[in-house]
Amino acid sequence: MANLYWLDRIQPEHQSLVGNKAFHLARLLQTGYPVVPGFVISAQMFWEFLETVNWPEPLFADLPHSSLRLDIDNPQQLQAIARQIRQAITIAPLLTEWVSEVKSAVSQLGSPVVILRPSLALRKTSWKIDASRFEPVIDGRSSALFNIQTCGMTEESLIEGLKQLWAQLFGAKSLFYWQRTGIPLQQICLAVLVQPLWSAIAAGTVQANDSYFQVQATPGLGMAITWGETIPDCYQIHTKSGAILSRHLGKKTIVYDPVAEPADLKGSSLHLSLRFLDETRQASNAIEDWQLEELIHLVQRLLVDCAPPMELEWVLSCATNSQPQVYLTQVIPQLVRASWSPTNLGDWEPLSSLHEEPVMNSNWRPLLTGLAVSQGRAIARASVIADPQKAAIGILPGTVLVAPSLPPQWLPLIQQAAAIVTEQGSMTSHGAIVAREVGVPAVMGATNATAHIQTGDLVMVDGSRGRIYRIEPNGAQETSPPIMGQGHADVEALQSTPPRPLSDVLPVSDSLERPPIGTQLMVNVSQLSSLDLIADLPIDGVGLLRSELLAIALLNNQPPHYWLQPEHHAEFVERLTDALCQFASALAPRPVFYRSLDLRSHEFGDLGGGEATAPGGNPVLGMRGTFRYTLYPTLFELELAALAATQQTGNRNIHLLLPFVRAVEEFEFCRQRVERTGLMHNPNFQIWIMAEVPSVLFLLPEYVKAGVKGISIGSNDLSQLLLGIDRDNTLLSSAFDERHPAVKAAIAQLIQQAHQAGIPCSICGQAPVRHPELIADLIRWGIDSISVEPEAVETTYWAIARAERRLLLETARQQP
Repeated sequence: MANLYWLDRIQPEHQSLVGNKAFHLARLLQTGYPVVPGFVISAQMFWEFLETVNWPEPLFADLPHSSLRLDIDNPQQLQAIARQIRQAITIAPLLTEWVSEVKSAVSQLGSPVVILRPSLALRKTSWKIDASRFEPVIDGRSSALFNIQTCGMTEESLIEGLKQLWAQLFGAKSLFYWQRTGIPLQQICLAVLVQPLWSAIAAGTVQANDSYFQVQATPGLGMAITWGETIPDCYQIHTKSGAILSRHLGKKTIVYDPVAEPADLKGSSLHLSLRFLDETRQASNAIEDWQLEELIHLVQRLLVDCAPPMELEWVLSCATNSQPQVYLTQVIPQLVRASWSPTNLGDWEPLSSLHEEPVMNSNWRPLLTGLAVSQGRAIARASVIADPQKAAIGILPGTVLVAPSLPPQWLPLIQQAAAIVTEQGSMTSHGAIVAREVGVPAVMGATNATAHIQTGDLVMVDGSRGRIYRIEPNGAQETSPPIMGQGHADVEALQSTPPRPLSDVLPVSDSLERPPIGTQLMVNVSQLSSLDLIADLPIDGVGLLRSELLAIALLNNQPPHYWLQPEHHAEFVERLTDALCQFASALAPRPVFYRSLDLRSHEFGDLGGGEATAPGGNPVLGMRGTFRYTLYPTLFELELAALAATQQTGNRNIHLLLPFVRAVEEFEFCRQRVERTGLMHNPNFQIWIMAEVPSVLFLLPEYVKAGVKGISIGSNDLSQLLLGIDRDNTLLSSAFDERHPAVKAAIAQLIQQAHQAGIPCSICGQAPVRHPELIADLIRWGIDSISVEPEAVETTYWAIARAERRLLLETARQQP
């Protein structure tokens, strides 16, 4: 078993060996968050060290394996015993190989000063059991029992700091605390987190909940706040919008800096220097506005991945970069203990599980995990359909729909379902998109869900964490368990965290006034029911009206070959026209970009009419997009007829967005069909194309010459084609990342080329929602509009505002 674990290599099974603090930081570091690097001296080394100590009293000889029950109400005896134990630890030698191992690791940190922090967890029995059975239950409060240790690079300094921290577990207040809480000492896993102590511009803390978070900041290292020696600057931030609600200048008189030579501070030898601020610095904020913006953005990103409440500590430093950067030094989820534990701690779980679940009945059994594709929780009976090719007959409204996948003709069922669970699917699949739009919790990629869940089971679906539970009352299962809070205390408690409606997002009438933004913010929709949801949102129009999902809902779930039958053409045009008129009139005069049908064979099957589907072909690269129009134009011409009829009713704000265009010739074919319908008689009518096939990167000038008036970047398809990853394959979901350098370079190039050609460029894929940090890049590259799902409008608005303000500040600083 290893003695040291580097943060970037820690695995789930190491949690009890490295402690909760180090484990959380490791997960964040490995997921791309800026975390101060370091390594962990394992709890195993600590307990092995205790066995080598020459104890002065027989009472302590079996200390690593005994509970050490003390009379904690006798303070003199308690202090005497604590003093003996700590003295024995501090004079005991460390094994030579341990010292060499620690020194070598410290030298790799490249810092003359390191800081040692405790990282705690619990173990249930002896070290002989598998570490995956250990349950982490110690939160950040126990850290108050320890004092941090700062060490130089010498062997003596490192050994002294390590043993001093170990000894603090047996201080009088520590012994009192653990015995009072009923936790035996032998169950405590004390690891030591070792990190470089960098010079800091500023440091501080953040305390966050669902509505607000408070930032504290002080110049230099954060010890001044920890030790209560300064009144830090304080900022109250609105969690969803990132708006600064209040700011208070603190009273900051001192600054701590790291030094290689120890100084006598706080009654002990610390590698810190103390200096006083002049009056000018005292009257200044510890961090500049743009640095605060970076911190706010980082906290918001954390709160998406690790739901509040939480506490964290941060430092602003130039240690690894010429530009100041915010780094995380500690993240403490505020744990709410549950009476159950996960079935498999050996697998990585989504970052959202860094915080604990709501309190649940112990009989609610965790069945499955999958991708959390639509937020919210729901409790209901399950309706299981094992064969998605069969008609979804007998699905009762208000049940949890469980299936291998969601065929397009089932999409209207989502609105009637309490929740969705599928074995296949991803964040960008049609079912996930509709679930988020209509606010239905959904988990996809739940392996063997149709085998583990039976029709009639009472289940809870947690779409925020990607988990499914079976609910069973105490004892044998009842014939009619309560549903949705009917007399069941645990269910009622759960209802305090329902699916998040749009009303939870900051409304227009909120006291926070939105700053003006220069980038257009659009919305992606597919359902007429969404018109009420987006009525009061700060949007500039509909950037993507998804025709496939709209048409299915309009046409009674009939397959496409039904629409192609001549006797149904008029009905198709009439119903689509009516829907388009509702969208156009509700948004007028703002634009509505209708994306024409992009029918993929694996979703919609053989359309009939002579169309052939190649067996075994890749549907992503098969018969779809505008290429299908050139061979089988009937459906496209029916769509154009509906667009023309909509325009003739006086709705002149609707435009055409062509999907998956592979060649300029395909666009020219479509433009000619558009001209025949008379749509071009409206001088404001525009034809755009989806920029999702990589060839657009090389052919955009030719498209513009052919008549393209704008492009909308489809980051979903563009990413999967550039990276060679099927975005609908659950097994590849972790590798599908729109932040890949190749994807970012392609998006930046498309924006630049569009501007050079004199046409606007929008983006309508999932990238800005999945990765909000990309918004700052998009603004810097000059994106004209960003189109997102309704639930993401508010957060995207404020992210755009911050990015634009930051860009203005950077531009101003560059001017002479």
